[in-house]
Amino acid sequence: MRKLLSLMLVLVLTGSLFIGCTKEEPVVEAPVTEPATEEPATEEPATEEPAVDGEYADGIYFATEDSFSEESGWKATLTLEVVDGKIASADWNGANIAAGKDKKTASIDGDYGMVAYGKAQSEWHEQAALVEAYLIENQTLAGINYTDDEGKTDTIAGVSVSVNDFEALVAKALSTGPVGTGMYKDGAFYAEQADFSDSGWKDTVSFTVINGNIVAANWNGISNDGDKDKKTASIDGDYGMVAYGKASSEWHEQAIEVENFLMNTQEVDAITADAVAGVSIGVDGFMELAKEALELR
Repeated sequence: MRKLLSLMLVLVLTGSLFIGCTKEEPVVEAPVTEPATEEPATEEPATEEPAVDGEYADGIYFATEDSFSEESGWKATLTLEVVDGKIASADWNGANIAAGKDKKTASIDGDYGMVAYGKAQSEWHEQAALVEAYLIENQTLAGINYTDDEGKTDTIAGVSVSVNDFEALVAKALSTGPVGTGMYKDGAFYAEQADFSDSGWKDTVSFTVINGNIVAANWNGISNDGDKDKKTASIDGDYGMVAYGKASSEWHEQAIEVENFLMNTQEVDAITADAVAGVSIGVDGFMELAKEALELR
């Protein structure tokens, strides 16, 4: 019996010991680490981000008004350059029906005289620059406020000229798409025949080239008596090609047809009497002078 009691006592003590050893120990915290947040990516060498596609195709855009103003004699032109889909530069200019200097050059040289003769706040080329800058900054003229039917606006500070023709040219150029630059050198060009003909006339030609395109052409003539030029004499009825030469139309009318043909085709060598409808006068002299003036060989 004692042995049994002793054995039971040993078992109880052993169990107590085991239970004491298996008692929950204090939690030992793991070593402190950074919060479980996403580690920053290793910094790569800086590279230029690709340009976001813009609204327009890159290239040179060009547009002109369809005809010269009967009131002023000018025709507006516009050249745009698009880079990375955005309008990067704009050149609002113009050409006169008599050819010669483009509108910006005439304004810079003081020949346009908008301040002196029109009492404007600044010259035309200065106001044109403000309009161009507005377009480049905003990339559109949509929503511009017009204050009258002439196309004046109070949206662009410092601008008193009409800008509706500019907006129309922007739309026309962008809708046409990139056309690049024409084959000719920009500027004003002139040439005349060396001698007077037996009739007492010698031909002259004048051209205005903008963005490489002939935008104004003036075929005219000088009389050896120093009176009227050939176009004026024809308009006034003094040349009398219909009355005396039985022509289908007067000289100035045929000359204008030749000028328009050249502006439409931009090809001097394409000019022939047969190619230009309604023209019966000789055009070889005009072609030679055009090549000389435009420095073609």
